[in-house]
Amino acid sequence: MQVFLFDFDGTLTTRDTLLAFIRYVHGTWRMTCGFLRYLPQLVLMKCHLYPNWKAKQKIFTHFFAGMPLDTFNDYCRRFAADNPELLRPQGLATLSHALDKGAQVMVVSASIDNWVAPFFRHYQSSHRLSIVGTRIEVIDGKVTGRFLTPNCYGPEKVRRVQEMLSEPRDHYRITAYGDSRGDKEMLQYADEKHYKPFR
Repeated sequence: MQVFLFDFDGTLTTRDTLLAFIRYVHGTWRMTCGFLRYLPQLVLMKCHLYPNWKAKQKIFTHFFAGMPLDTFNDYCRRFAADNPELLRPQGLATLSHALDKGAQVMVVSASIDNWVAPFFRHYQSSHRLSIVGTRIEVIDGKVTGRFLTPNCYGPEKVRRVQEMLSEPRDHYRITAYGDSRGDKEMLQYADEKHYKPFR
């Protein structure tokens, strides 16, 4: 069976959507102030001295902890509807063509799946399209700021993909598309790999 794996940020989109989403919800000034607060952790993360997931979770907690899930999801839907230009047309066409061929398609992203999924609302009637992202914890109807799953990055992408496959690996012909270090393991896992393909 044919399986197509697409990274989201930078591969199917023109830029990182975490930053774009925070700016959309809170504005540029509040976003800048929030990132300045965690600048030491972000610098250490860039130097590979602080875990990527921990820095990301701190940022996410700062901006969204305590927000009702309904409000958060409404922002996610509006963000996708108001920013269709974030998607690369060639990437979207490739994804659509894979679905038309009858392939199983996964969008595999370190981003929170709540705001990734609405970008593909036109395809979600297809049971062959799955959004595989970082999931967030919700308690009493409110976002806690913590991640429910490990950050879907690097080796975690492969682990999450394997969870989605119902047959042994050799039953699949896998094609993967990525653009960053976070996609390295997923690209290595594939039979056919494309690095920065839609630019």
